[in-house]
Amino acid sequence: MTDRNDRNLNFAILFLVMLITGAGNTALQSVLPAIGRSMGVADSLIATIFSVSALIWVFSAPYWAKRSDRKGRKAMVVIGSTGFTVSILLVGIMLYAGLQGWVGATVAVLAIIVSRTIFGLFGSAAPPAAQAMVVLQTPKDQRTKALSLLGSAFGMGTVLGLALAPWMVLPVVGLAGPAFCFGLLGAITLFLIITRLPDDRGGTETLDDARGANVSYPSLGGAPAGASVKAVTADRTEKNDTLKLTDDRIWPWMVCGAVFGHAQAMTGSTMGFLVIDRLALDVTMPITQQSIGLVLMSGAAATLLVQWGLIPLFNMKPRTMALLGMVIAVFGLIINAFATSLYGIATSYAMAAAGFGFTRPAFTAGSSLAVGRKLQALVAGRVTSVNGSSYVLAPTIGVGLYEVWKPAPYLVAAAMMALLIPYVKYRISPLDPEESPSPVQ
Repeated sequence: MTDRNDRNLNFAILFLVMLITGAGNTALQSVLPAIGRSMGVADSLIATIFSVSALIWVFSAPYWAKRSDRKGRKAMVVIGSTGFTVSILLVGIMLYAGLQGWVGATVAVLAIIVSRTIFGLFGSAAPPAAQAMVVLQTPKDQRTKALSLLGSAFGMGTVLGLALAPWMVLPVVGLAGPAFCFGLLGAITLFLIITRLPDDRGGTETLDDARGANVSYPSLGGAPAGASVKAVTADRTEKNDTLKLTDDRIWPWMVCGAVFGHAQAMTGSTMGFLVIDRLALDVTMPITQQSIGLVLMSGAAATLLVQWGLIPLFNMKPRTMALLGMVIAVFGLIINAFATSLYGIATSYAMAAAGFGFTRPAFTAGSSLAVGRKLQALVAGRVTSVNGSSYVLAPTIGVGLYEVWKPAPYLVAAAMMALLIPYVKYRISPLDPEESPSPVQ
């Protein structure tokens, strides 16, 4: 066990890795709508940039989670941080080239998609290894708290990235600025990892001493909800234990999680376009990015307020959280579909995001309570997979609906949530959770 000062330094570096990764990802998502419009690229093609990286993340995350248990954990953090830094710098270069007209717009976007595959392939290596290092260096009675704090970096990053992105639209590089800025921050973080984190290769720690879990793709509206913390701290499952996605104990919650996630991803991915069109903004003006950032930040802040404030305060049952969240989200989405002012868009999006802030922890807690202790790691894996899969097709579907009719993605998402209310009410029985669901994934 390392001394306390070393543990604090190591934790601060690992926290920074998660924070910069989450912030950089959402910062890109906030500027890409304006960039796409500046280059004359179809909105649906812009949405594909994140759908492709999310798809690759879903398949690569379990691989890195297993590998981090058996190989050097520092090496895995280096791989993940390098993947993020290289990817976002390449994105910045291609964005700048496209905005300057050095390459065609379609070529630039396709190159950006390829660059984002690097993040999808390697970015997911860092979170499970970071978790494993925290477990290894933290006393057992403090591990859940430490892991929850580490996981909160993604949630904090969603707000930080959206808040900083408008300030990073710089005179020389323009809208490509956030990519270059977060690439620089990623490089600084990588330097700290290499020079300050202890090298654990060749250590004697066993798989049970320190293990990590795959984490869902960091995205707009993707504030964490406890799954990976449960996976890391849960009892080891027996080798013969299995848990199918369609298992009667968890299937109703899996359906809910898929609907919640797709509705949230569909609407979040179109919000930047909605702000530009409803307010008739010039994409070359700073006010455009500031307005987009303000709206998206209001949604992220509302989500975190619910998950870090209201849920622990009221200690509601998962079923109650799901029903309350769906009702709030439906009203917010319907208003959002027809809002015409910055105030109206921001407040209605915040209302919808607050609703989603209830539903995602409900999904995590409800799934966890449906099975026994030995299956907690398995059910957490199912929850994480469903959360991550929501960002594969939903952004492209949402933007496609938006191109057909601007209110469509919000009304479709509202209808999905409204139709799910009777399903939750009559298909899922109320449960008494043993403890309040953790807001951290």
